[in-house]
Amino acid sequence: MIGASREALAAGRENLQSLTDNTSVDAAKLAEELAAVTVLLDREVSLRRVLTDPSRSGQDKAQLAGSLLSGQVSGEAVDLVSGLVRSRWSGARDLVDSVEELSALAEIIAADRAGVLDDLEDELFRFGRVVSGSHELRSALTEPKAGTAAKAELIKKLLGGRANPGTVRLVTALVTHPRGRSLEQGLETYSKLAAARRGRVVALVTTAVPLSDAQKERLAASLAGLYGRQVHLNIDIDPQVLGGVRVQIGDEIIDGTVSSRLEGARQALEG
Repeated sequence: MIGASREALAAGRENLQSLTDNTSVDAAKLAEELAAVTVLLDREVSLRRVLTDPSRSGQDKAQLAGSLLSGQVSGEAVDLVSGLVRSRWSGARDLVDSVEELSALAEIIAADRAGVLDDLEDELFRFGRVVSGSHELRSALTEPKAGTAAKAELIKKLLGGRANPGTVRLVTALVTHPRGRSLEQGLETYSKLAAARRGRVVALVTTAVPLSDAQKERLAASLAGLYGRQVHLNIDIDPQVLGGVRVQIGDEIIDGTVSSRLEGARQALEG
């Protein structure tokens, strides 16, 4: 997002944080309500255009949002959406993207409160790896012709009783309403939001064999010293790397694997 939309989203995040600082607010319920508002705004093009129309006053747009949502969602959800539409937006779809992000953040806050945020991060990562390793499963979850009910039922069968309810809700929302994103992009977004909640970065670590707890701790400590922030490790096992460790944080890659050194030697010989 750029300009006005970025500022509007930042204000929305602050409002969400203020609301959820009150422990009486059910963050998980708020997340579900904002997810429903996302679906509504994504479907109703004319509505989102009205709610982001710069020629209308912020108060007028807030009143319209309140009249539409009151009685359908909680007062907290109405307040959040009303606050968003009072702001100026660079594009109408930015409003929908922001409501969706606040929904995911509310789910992450709920997991943090319950002390299961680490579990949620790990479950999202493992789910992504399972999907990437099965062409058939990925097709079933991303095929546009497949109905949303069938996709939701498949997620329930895959994750129900095996993952945190917040993980199930996030994945279900992503699969049933991808909104132009790939499954991988959506899961990566969730991972970054969860890491940001803890003020840390996410490192994708690829090794040939599983790391011991002590090795994980040493690697995390080394990366934290290097980047000046806590680092959450997502571990991916790939026998093709032969040995060593490959670490990717954002666009930066630290490759100390045997396979990469062998490839470097091969290129040197050929050169």
